[in-house]
Amino acid sequence: MAMTITRTYDTLVHHGVEPAGTVCWHPSTALLYEHALGRGDGRIAEGGPLAVDTGAFTGRSPKDKFVVVEPGSEDRIWWGDINHRLSEEHFDGLRARVVAHLEAQSPLYVVDAFAGADPAHRVAVRVLTGSPYHALFSKTMFIDPDPSELLEFQPQALVLHAPEVEAVPAEDGTRTGTFVAFHPTRTEVIVGGTFYAGEIKKSIFTVMNDRLPLDGVLPMHCSANVGDDGKVAVFFGLSGTGKTTLSADPNRSLIGDDEHGWGPTGVFNIEGGCYAKVICLSAEVEPEIFLAAQSYGTVLENVVIDERGVVDLTSDAKTENTRAAYKLERIANALPAKRAGHPSAVVMLTADAFGILPPIARLTRDQALFYFLSGFTAKLAGTEIGVKEPQPTFSTCFGAPFLPQPPAVYARMLGQKLDEHGSAVWLVNTGWTGGSYGEGHRMPIQATRRLLHAALSGELAGADYRVDGVFGFDVPTEVPGVDSALLDPRSTWGDPAAYDTKALELAAMFTANFEKFAADAGPAVTAAGPQA
Repeated sequence: MAMTITRTYDTLVHHGVEPAGTVCWHPSTALLYEHALGRGDGRIAEGGPLAVDTGAFTGRSPKDKFVVVEPGSEDRIWWGDINHRLSEEHFDGLRARVVAHLEAQSPLYVVDAFAGADPAHRVAVRVLTGSPYHALFSKTMFIDPDPSELLEFQPQALVLHAPEVEAVPAEDGTRTGTFVAFHPTRTEVIVGGTFYAGEIKKSIFTVMNDRLPLDGVLPMHCSANVGDDGKVAVFFGLSGTGKTTLSADPNRSLIGDDEHGWGPTGVFNIEGGCYAKVICLSAEVEPEIFLAAQSYGTVLENVVIDERGVVDLTSDAKTENTRAAYKLERIANALPAKRAGHPSAVVMLTADAFGILPPIARLTRDQALFYFLSGFTAKLAGTEIGVKEPQPTFSTCFGAPFLPQPPAVYARMLGQKLDEHGSAVWLVNTGWTGGSYGEGHRMPIQATRRLLHAALSGELAGADYRVDGVFGFDVPTEVPGVDSALLDPRSTWGDPAAYDTKALELAAMFTANFEKFAADAGPAVTAAGPQA
């Protein structure tokens, strides 16, 4: 053990970190449980998960995300509302305070892991934190090195995590006391002012969204699975649109639930774990996730636990954004390699709060790029601070908060992949039908699953289609096992004229939103949008 600690100490000095106390390098799950419980940071719930509270922050803080303005990356960053500028001087000042805090932690936890299951395109990640449950979260969400890889581990990305450290906006160039700051050339992230563990996961996804395109790999905010026939499907979508639920199909092998790369040999998972939203999770609808959420080694965030330690997944007393972080292997049909071939199907998930879009539509290549760049969905309650009910929004590439480079970079790469591999593209609405939010109801998940099965199996290749008069995409008119009324959203509304008005309103929103992409996307993709 002494040799391990010495080696780690010497390694940390290269990061400018000189710990004053004990260093726990690659701590075990059992040790992290013991330390978290000893500090009063959590409770063991029935079944064995570690239940923790993240305090005031129960979702991401996108307005407090910063990218350092520095010569090595300034020209490629998509500056604006997503990537807020932070000077190197301010970054270094915040970093110094974070480092001073970490140096005083005893123990200081060091988690070494990989982002990216493809060895040719993975990034070695080191997380330093004084919080045992955040160390456990990091161990859970990233890919474990084997013992030989651990001994030779050379970090390529560094996360310095100190949630207790708050910025002083007037001095540090931040908006509030919270900061998640990324230095692209150093590949360093500093996190402070928030205990929400999802910031660690998403900052590394931001790193990968910057790194992978430089290697010719398309990073994707998507889940992925593969059938026994080897056919791969990817599911783009923002939080709450069904990526985790729909990819965990017992009849297909799960590659991953949230973040992937599409490279020269196919699709690979960026992560080693799942971070599932668990509000109202049920054993009947999502049995595997339900079981994983209540197992040893899982981190439960902001889930209500009663005095007996029993989990209440129906309660939103703390937040609707209750989460479970668990290893991918907790899902029985998870693919151990976390890699598979090129997708035969690309599914774009949207939770349409207007209740206008059909439950499934077939897209042409140009329509696919239009809807990819549009990224229409609804932000669901709790996923970001201040979101109390579904809010219609456009999040380009179905992941705007995590894109360091301009959207056109990712759209061009997707177009090239579709051209090269001939993947079928589907737009799937998991949102509302029969009216807008507050009047209609959520799309039945059984219908969504049946439609996806029909699409992925090739059953829809021979179906009859109608062309939507407003949006221009093809919609099947009949699918066995699905109420045909659902396939025609207008017929589910009590007032068809109200549907027509709202459909034109949504079409106009698409058109207005796309104006900023038109020059880069070109006339063919621009014309593939709604033709109201």
